[in-house]
Amino acid sequence: MKNMTKVIMAGVLAVGTLAAGCQTTPTVTTPVEQTVTSNILQSYNWQLVDAKGTNNTKVPQLFFDPSNPLILEFTSENGNNFVSLLNTCNNMAAGYSIVNGNVQVGNIRSTRMACPEPQASFDKAAVDTVKGKYSISKSANNSPVLTITNAYQVASFKAIAK
Repeated sequence: MKNMTKVIMAGVLAVGTLAAGCQTTPTVTTPVEQTVTSNILQSYNWQLVDAKGTNNTKVPQLFFDPSNPLILEFTSENGNNFVSLLNTCNNMAAGYSIVNGNVQVGNIRSTRMACPEPQASFDKAAVDTVKGKYSISKSANNSPVLTITNAYQVASFKAIAK
């Protein structure tokens, strides 16, 4: 009888252990926004991965050449902050500041080459993309994601090591 009690107890314990091991708790991942700072902006280059217009369709002007995506490079020189727009036909850059967590991009300076289509449309779309509300969150693999939202579109940029 003692052996039978031990066998029953061992069986109950094994089933209880298996049941506890099989339970899953659903994970809900909510993007956690970080405060936008010059330090985080300047720690990476930011490659455009998605841009959707108000009609929720991809902005085609920004993706005509997938091998040369729009990249934003944030730098600081002599206490002044700059953002450069890379892979554009013209060289483009602007000063920027952060006021109360909001990125304010100044007037974009550009060379004035007469770019053919579709590069000319890419340049214009790139300028329109960098002005808006900036936010930084983490992706599913814990990498930073920069999102710029304005009245015309929502653009997402992945962080690239410098």
